[in-house]
Amino acid sequence: MPFPPAHPKIYHIAHIENLASIVADGCLWSDAEMQKRCSATVIGMNAIKLRRLSLSVTCHRPSCVGDYVPFYFCSRSIMLYVIHCRNHPELSYRGGQEPIVHLESDLHTTINWAESRGMRWAFSLSNAGAAYAQFRARINQLNEINWDAVSALDFRAADIKEGKQAEFLIETLFPWSLVSRIGVHSLRFEQEVADITMHSVHRPVIEIRPDWYY
Repeated sequence: MPFPPAHPKIYHIAHIENLASIVADGCLWSDAEMQKRCSATVIGMNAIKLRRLSLSVTCHRPSCVGDYVPFYFCSRSIMLYVIHCRNHPELSYRGGQEPIVHLESDLHTTINWAESRGMRWAFSLSNAGAAYAQFRARINQLNEINWDAVSALDFRAADIKEGKQAEFLIETLFPWSLVSRIGVHSLRFEQEVADITMHSVHRPVIEIRPDWYY
């Protein structure tokens, strides 16, 4: 198993319609918190989101996956591919990948921020929404992630598909101030993101990243 990158990044995907509320709140909220708050454009599968609210994060019992804000360790995730295809029977969202933005952060910066505030974090070795997911909560366990799978562009093999879906989780909220870069599909969405973040004290770099999309 390869070693993790020297400076691993984490990625949260969100519909651009949700970006203004993220900026206004100053953070991303977990699904458990979002249920108590305003509605948002949901791009995930509702059945899986519901299941994550009761799936245990075994290294931090009794918390559940839905209590955490989720990130992937790569852009161009398998979930984004599902969104792009627009044909999954459990996915109600049919708007495609173009309005989806990638919020990128540095993994170690995020962990340091969380630990300085006594906030729990963890990562899964595969899809955290699966009942068989394994969780870890120590930096020296990052080499247990299948980093070759994380970076793979062809994920048809079952083991690659599982490994690519590894997730980083941070409990309750993730601060907007830790978003270092926003990747967008095209010039149109670059301008929309610029307009939304115009008056924010924290303004991440905005980049058109076709390599982050299908």
